[in-house]
Amino acid sequence: MHLLFLLTLPLQAQGPANFIPPPNNAAPASPAIACKSLIAQTTYEFTIESAILTPADAETPEFCRVMGMILPEIRFELALPTQWNRRFHLTGSGGYAGDSLDSPQRLRLRTIALRRGFAAAVTNTGHDSRTEPLATFATNRQKLYDYAYRSLHLTTEVGKKLTAVYYGSQPVKSYYQGCSTGGRQGLILAQRFPNDYDGIVAGAPVLNFSMTMAGFACREQALLEAPIPYAKIATLSDRIYENCDAIDGLKDGVIDDPRLCTFQPARDLPRCPANQDTSSCFTESQVKALEKIYADIYSNGKRVFPGWPLGAEVKGADGKSGWDQWIIRENGEKTIAWGFAESFFRHMAFPRKEQSIELRDFDPNKHIPQLDWIHPILDATDPDLTPFQKRNGKMLMYFGWADPSLNAMMGVEYYESVLKITGPRTPDFFRLFMQPGIFHCGGGPGAGTFDPLLEVMAWVEQNKTPDRITAARIIDGKTTRTRPLCPYPQIAKYKGAGNPDDAANFECAVARASRPARN
Repeated sequence: MHLLFLLTLPLQAQGPANFIPPPNNAAPASPAIACKSLIAQTTYEFTIESAILTPADAETPEFCRVMGMILPEIRFELALPTQWNRRFHLTGSGGYAGDSLDSPQRLRLRTIALRRGFAAAVTNTGHDSRTEPLATFATNRQKLYDYAYRSLHLTTEVGKKLTAVYYGSQPVKSYYQGCSTGGRQGLILAQRFPNDYDGIVAGAPVLNFSMTMAGFACREQALLEAPIPYAKIATLSDRIYENCDAIDGLKDGVIDDPRLCTFQPARDLPRCPANQDTSSCFTESQVKALEKIYADIYSNGKRVFPGWPLGAEVKGADGKSGWDQWIIRENGEKTIAWGFAESFFRHMAFPRKEQSIELRDFDPNKHIPQLDWIHPILDATDPDLTPFQKRNGKMLMYFGWADPSLNAMMGVEYYESVLKITGPRTPDFFRLFMQPGIFHCGGGPGAGTFDPLLEVMAWVEQNKTPDRITAARIIDGKTTRTRPLCPYPQIAKYKGAGNPDDAANFECAVARASRPARN
């Protein structure tokens, strides 16, 4: 299974009139050579397997579909529309990647990109998840490098080269977009290859991958010691929202900033009389397990990862808690987080059998220092974005405050680390938008549907800085709420009058200081 990878696009993004005109009032470009002739571009470094002109249908315009492989096993697809908007676009991956280039989700995203006129590329990052599921590929060090960053840069270089050959001109602008692992990939591109892209959308990035897996391990250990039945999540959610929902001045089923929440499991949860476990209360051990989940992680006395933010316990539109699948499974089976972390420690962090550990044996004091070797390879935590800033790149990062899959504090703490280096000019090229009440890459009780790519394009090409983005909550095709997303550290504040489900009745303002992190 993979971390969800969804583009938060409005419904009209799949309508018939999506073509985005080229920048600077240039005319759309047409192919300069026949699609099939691209097979001759094969070199020692990469092979073109096929180049086939694909006719238009009811959903997708005519395009040249190029399939190829970069040494050693990086498969890529490049879709070149007959009417080109003179821009190059790369879409990111999810989880441990390796997805088929023909997967339904990839085809949907390709259709959106082609409708808009992009030369659109994707990559499997160097392995096939059908034969090497989860992190099993990483015992091969080359495949680890390809997954971590190499495949992105090389697919970009090859994709741009083939695009220029096909149309007879270089892309005027280049954009990257991804969420989850795709968000990490966006940050890696800005950090390692600052000249590759003019604009980057990094959604809910698993930017500190290694510590995320350590966090999963600590959380799973806590729940092994004191299992919490799925049925109790509703009570947990109710108590949290009773304490926290109205802190922002509006009781609306959304926690705007969980750092302001004063909820404490030991104080605010109903306790089981005589510590006898029933469905309506929490035992001492269950309370302690929750306290561990919400607490920061330390290794040898040093804080290495933030505790889980409050808010993801709530139900989404499907009636399921955000914790479902990731933190506690309704059927009692192992969670997705367990599978991710187990595979990470067995095959990626400690690939030699004599080093392999079980999650139940994970020791933060012993094992976290042993991750130092993989941190610079895999994690996108380098705060020095000066080269990306100097080349006038723009990056928009977003993160759901109620993300049950990845810790939203990663986004906040990374942005603040960048501020320490590039200072007050940081918002001129890099902005973070926190999404209250949003799960992983979308969903949840908040308003999370928006088009970050168009925001970045306007920023790059028209110098329109995204000071406020209107997002929608859409259920069964109907918009039930709109809210502004505000650049961190601002939040959306209700003006005190008007429909609270209308973004027009909110303004972006700096929130009061947050309370210290929970320990």
